[in-house]
Amino acid sequence: MSGPRGKLLLVEDDAALAELLVWHFSRENFDVWQTGDGEEALLLAQESPPDIVLLDWMIEGLSGLEVCRRLRRMPATQNVPIIMLTARGEEEDRVRGLETGADDYVTKPFSPRELVARVGAVLRRVRPALAGQQLTYADLELDAVAHKVRRAGTPIPLGPTEFRLLRHFMEHPGRVFSRERLLDSVWGHDADIELRTVDVHIRRLRQAINAEGRPDIIRTVRSAGYALDAGGKL
Repeated sequence: MSGPRGKLLLVEDDAALAELLVWHFSRENFDVWQTGDGEEALLLAQESPPDIVLLDWMIEGLSGLEVCRRLRRMPATQNVPIIMLTARGEEEDRVRGLETGADDYVTKPFSPRELVARVGAVLRRVRPALAGQQLTYADLELDAVAHKVRRAGTPIPLGPTEFRLLRHFMEHPGRVFSRERLLDSVWGHDADIELRTVDVHIRRLRQAINAEGRPDIIRTVRSAGYALDAGGKL
């Protein structure tokens, strides 16, 4: 890919985690700026507005929540997407973050690769030109423009519906989708299709991407639906 995928501001005061995330996002061709200080983050964002902010809730000094609140008040950053990183799993805390202006949240511990995918999904939603059309998850690669899929470098032939299903999963890694939600997102609002049709296409997708004895990375969640989840299998 020519040129960076976008400028990312990482606000994280855990030095080891920050170094790991800087490495992963730099490898994915992001221009990464990093600080562990909330006040400095606001200055950096004002001087040169980023395309996306990864913001830890529990930074020293000025809290991540307050940084998020102030970013939303600054004209230069009021529309910049913000993903909060938090060890707080309680729903009330997540709601507070979203109400303050965050676009998404990721609960620690998380996989850096999943976080890269989540950032790509947010950028595609708000600024499609920045995000590119290359999706990666675990050893899967999907090129939305060329309509090609590879796993561990090997081309995987997929039908159009299976391709759309996989793309949807790769844009929301780890998230569980019900059959109804998948029908709505992949087939469209007006699709007159039975729910079991989803199961058929999931089975076809599994057969294609799990060929040659590869680990199954589509998780079936009983009474809930399906998720793209490597779960440490690779």
